Amino acid sequence: MAYAGQMVENPVTGERIVFRQTSADTNGELVAIDLALPPGGHVPGLHVHPKQEERFEVTSGQMKFRYGLKTIVAGPGDVVVVPPGKVHNFANAGDEPSQCRVEIRPALKMEELFETTVQLANEGRTNSKGMPKPLDLALFVEEFKDEVQAPFPPTPIVKAVMSRLRALARRRAQRRSGRMPALQPA
Repeated sequence: MAYAGQMVENPVTGERIVFRQTSADTNGELVAIDLALPPGGHVPGLHVHPKQEERFEVTSGQMKFRYGLKTIVAGPGDVVVVPPGKVHNFANAGDEPSQCRVEIRPALKMEELFETTVQLANEGRTNSKGMPKPLDLALFVEEFKDEVQAPFPPTPIVKAVMSRLRALARRRAQRRSGRMPALQPA
């Protein structure tokens, strides 16, 4: 369970997150974080938040947002708001570290999502871009389907492919531990 002041850092993508307000602090209304990215730091890939708005206020450095078909470079004081369902990603756009304050509304399970991605990266269970490896990804997309989705392929195709991988991931995890963990196949 995340708490205000907690810091998590993803060694693969370079993301450093400090939780400022958690779901528990705001009755589920939002999660607010400070996000720092070193030069070259980025999120794992294009994604969509189907039920959440994401608001970024750049506080230092330069951030590059891919927002639908547009690219936006934002600097200190600039605000970029991504409505639910809009395809986007972001990265540090400069040679200096960048920072922004991010608010995600409603909070849903975003804190757990951040903690899980960092845990998977720390355990070597992601690719070089920070995406969970296939068996972990299959469990991840099921666990966090309300928080994040891939913009393509279409959702029915993702569900069909991932359901088979999830079954395999759960069987492997059960053989190793004798129980059925949610997101621990490796």
